[in-house]
Amino acid sequence: MLGTFAPIVVYWVYSGIYVMLGSLENYRLHSKKDEDELNLVSKKDVVKGVLLQQAVQAAVATVLFAVTGNDSEAAQAQPASFIVLLRQIFVAMLILDTWQYFMHRYMHVNKFLYRHIHSRHHRLIVPYAFGALYNHPLEGLLLDTVGGALSFLFSGMSPRASIFFFSFATIKTVDDHCGLWLPGNLFHIFFRNNSAYHDIHHQLYGNKYNYSQPFFVTWDRILGTYMPYSLEKRTGGGFEARPTKDCKEN
Repeated sequence: MLGTFAPIVVYWVYSGIYVMLGSLENYRLHSKKDEDELNLVSKKDVVKGVLLQQAVQAAVATVLFAVTGNDSEAAQAQPASFIVLLRQIFVAMLILDTWQYFMHRYMHVNKFLYRHIHSRHHRLIVPYAFGALYNHPLEGLLLDTVGGALSFLFSGMSPRASIFFFSFATIKTVDDHCGLWLPGNLFHIFFRNNSAYHDIHHQLYGNKYNYSQPFFVTWDRILGTYMPYSLEKRTGGGFEARPTKDCKEN
C-alpha cells in the first residue's frame, strides 16, 4: 500500500509547497503573468489529467507488487546491506533515465506521436510543479509507469525500498517542473538535470534538446542533444534560462 500510494501523496504535498512559493517573483524562471497567459491548458484540466495518470500508476503498481510478492518473506532473510541498497537505487536511476530518454525523444521525433500524445505535456510552455505529470494517459503509461516498473524489476529492489526510490523520483520530477530557481536547492547542486535545464526543453527553441529526465544529462551529452544555457537575471525580477547563441541558431 505504501509503495503504491506514498509517491502520490508525496507528489501533491511537495508540489503544494512550490505552489505556496510561487509568489517569490525574484526566484521564478518565468513571471506569474507568463504562466497564466502562455500556457495552453487550464490548471483545473491539469489536475484532472494528473489524477488520471496516478490512478493508472496505482493500478499497475498494485498488480506489480502482487505478482512479485511482498516483504514478509524477505524480512525473514538477511536484510540487504546499505551498499547493496545504494547499488540497487543507482541501477534503478540508470534504467529509468535510459527508458525515459529514448521514449521521450522518440515521441518528439515521431510526428504522429508528438501531435496526438506528447504535445499535451507541452501545452505547459511555462512549467509549474503540479503539472509535472500532466501527460496523455498513454504517455503516462509508457513513459512513467512502464519505466518505473522496469527500474523496479531489474534493479532487484524490494517493495519497501521502492517506496523511497519512487518517492525520491517523484520529488525530483516535481522539482524539475517547479519553475523556480531557489538558493540552496540540493537538486541544483547534485544534478545538472534541474528546473532550468528542463525549462529549456519546454521552450520552442529547446524542443529538440534536453530530453533527459529525471536524474542525469548523460544521454543528452552522449547523443548530441544537450543544450547548454546560462542563467541570467530577468528585468523585473527572477531568472531566465537562455541557451547559448550557437546552439539556439541550430
